[in-house]
Amino acid sequence: MTRHQTLRRALVEGRLFTAMAAHNPLSARLAEEAGFDGIWGSGFELSASHAVPDANILSMDTHLAMMRAIAAATGLPLIADIDTGFGNAVNVSYIVPQYEAAGASAVVMEDKTFPKDTSLRDGGRQELVRIEEFQGKVAAAVCARQDRDFVVIARTEALIAGQGQTEALRRAQAYEEAGADAILVHSKQKTPDEILSFIDAWRGAVPLVLVPTAYPQLTEADIAALGKVGIVIYGNHAIRAAVAGMRRVFAQIRREGGIRGVDAYLPAVADILALQGDAAMRDIEARFLR
Repeated sequence: MTRHQTLRRALVEGRLFTAMAAHNPLSARLAEEAGFDGIWGSGFELSASHAVPDANILSMDTHLAMMRAIAAATGLPLIADIDTGFGNAVNVSYIVPQYEAAGASAVVMEDKTFPKDTSLRDGGRQELVRIEEFQGKVAAAVCARQDRDFVVIARTEALIAGQGQTEALRRAQAYEEAGADAILVHSKQKTPDEILSFIDAWRGAVPLVLVPTAYPQLTEADIAALGKVGIVIYGNHAIRAAVAGMRRVFAQIRREGGIRGVDAYLPAVADILALQGDAAMRDIEARFLR
């Protein structure tokens, strides 16, 4: 199967598909090594890795180039986070084929205004576009894809914006009608109650997508048992793990005035070389260098 077909089959068969966030090819390879089903090409993580806010500061070209690099580094399906689609339905029509050509197997697009504000910031500017406008963007994405197995996921931020369950359900149903293959519903409540209420009320035919960043007590077994969720995305754990690890190591080096203490628990250089694909390069050298 192609990577597109792998993701599509998981959705059709109702098997929970797990995706770990990545902000570069190395983090994507580590996610594949750990056994995740796919990669979440996170806009938040990419912004954080550039030390800029997750507010459409980075250009589409920057994001697209990283998605291409990630797709080339792993064999897993890549779900690209394209925020609000970098514009209106016309922009979406042009960019979806570019993400598909770059190796993505899906895009996720959210119904906020451009430029967006991150969903994770308290007191953020959470402004939603009209339902009809976003339906047009979803339909444009569906029409623009080259492979029918390429997945278009519509994300509603109605709960994030404080507009309630009724509005979230209304938007989700409208986006399904526009052709979305799945609906991502997002919440930043510290318990899963809000999400569970939405799932219970959902009567759509397409699966849901969850990002349980704010409510980590909801496990994969819990999510699978709900019967309506097709994908669970761990949206920012790669960058948080990287920051935690670097802070620990950097602080210890400064505290001890050297690297002797940290060397005992850091990966060996040989491990990094392996992740870089050094063995494959050596094989090429042996076969072709004259």
